Order: sequence, then C-alpha cells, then structure tokens
Amino acid sequence: MTEALAPGSLSGRRALVTGSSRGIGADTARLLAGAGAEVVVNYRSKAPRAEKLVAEILAAGGAARAIGADLTDADSLAAFAAAVAEGGPLDILVLNASGGMEAGMGEDYAMRLNRDAQVAVLSAFRPLLRAGSRVVFVTSHQAHFIRTVPTMPEYEPVALSKRAGEDALRSLLPELDAAGIGFVVVSGDMIEGTITATLLERANPGAIASRRESAGRLYNVGEFAREVALAAIEPVPADHTRYVGDVGDFTG
Repeated sequence: MTEALAPGSLSGRRALVTGSSRGIGADTARLLAGAGAEVVVNYRSKAPRAEKLVAEILAAGGAARAIGADLTDADSLAAFAAAVAEGGPLDILVLNASGGMEAGMGEDYAMRLNRDAQVAVLSAFRPLLRAGSRVVFVTSHQAHFIRTVPTMPEYEPVALSKRAGEDALRSLLPELDAAGIGFVVVSGDMIEGTITATLLERANPGAIASRRESAGRLYNVGEFAREVALAAIEPVPADHTRYVGDVGDFTG
C-alpha cells in the first residue's frame, strides 16, 4: 500500500467522486475510503450498483454514501449539492464523470457533460471546498493533446469536449489559487477495461490492441484509479498535470 493511501491517512477528510458507481470512479472511491476518507459515491442512473459499492466500503469499515444526480441537469445538480452539503465541507472533489459515446444521448451530450457539467459541478460544490482542499479532473492523453495530435475519429468528439472542459476549469485557476484550493488534471492513455475502451473497440475493432502496441502497455482500471487517488493527495505538479503512462507519441 502506498504510504499516502495507507489506512487512516485520510481520516477526518471528505471526498466526492463523480461517476463513481463503476470503473475508475468506483476504484478511486474505494481507495480514498480505504485510506479513511468519508466518500460520496455519485451515479446518474445505476443506483443498485452504487449502493453495492457503498455496502462494500461500509463492510470494510469505511464511510460512504451514494447520491444520484444527472450532472447535465441544473435542478438535479442543485439537489445533489444540497444533499452533499448536509454532510459538511469537502476536502477532495474528483471530476471523473464523462461520456459522449453513448447512443441516444443527443449530438451535444459530450460537450454538455464533459465541458458544461464539469464547470457547473465545480461551481455547485465550490462553497464546500475549504483551503487546502483539492480538485482533480480526470482526462485522457487523447483529449489533453487533441489540439496537436489527432485521435481516432470515433473518439474525437469526446476528446474535443474533454479538452474544452479542461480549458474551462483551468480558466478558474486564479480563483482556486486565491482560495487555497489545489487543482490537478490526471491525463492517462486509453485504459483497459473502461466503458470508453469497450465502446471504441466496438466501433473500431482492433483499436485498443493497436494503441497498446504503440504505447507498449496500457494501464488497467485499478492502476489508473490509484494515480487519480494519489493526485488528490500528493503535491500539485507545476503545470497542474499528472501524466499517467508514456506520452512520447503525443509530445514528439
């Protein structure tokens, strides 16, 4: 166990992880709870899956609560923020929820979720963040470097919207700095086992294997989640970006 995430190391701290009923978000919630943080598990529609995660955390001696919300809906987000506020201040806000490849969500869904909702969530929870707290935005190399390195056509709308979200959040850095709130972008390559990887493979068979061959290896969900959890604790990088995995193909 990494010392920064050792049991009890986050006792007395409170964390919210958006989109955490499964995948990277769920594993991040487990790690933060295992280190002693009280964790809010957020989901959009999969309540049973979120409650199962909460039960798992509670059974392990941790503290957690599941709260559902559609982050792209203003009323739903306001109710979510009010429910979270009942528990007191937040020390860690992990902006993990993302999407855009799902069917039937509308052509503008990627931008509404990956840009607009990220800013709206930070705005909604900003009153709960105190000095010394940390905001973590989860993205991919394909999105972070989209302006200089093309990505797979199937992923491009998501990449562009996530980069727009990152830029919008970075524009708030002066305000966050003044309040003593840290901000870190965690950028990783394609992650084995995520819904995004599954959808990409379905749309473009062989895409993940090709990326794995080019990168040498791809992180799995658990490995990447650990990096996300550590980004909420360890010193903020000078450029506010924590790179996970090789970036040689993106930086030249």
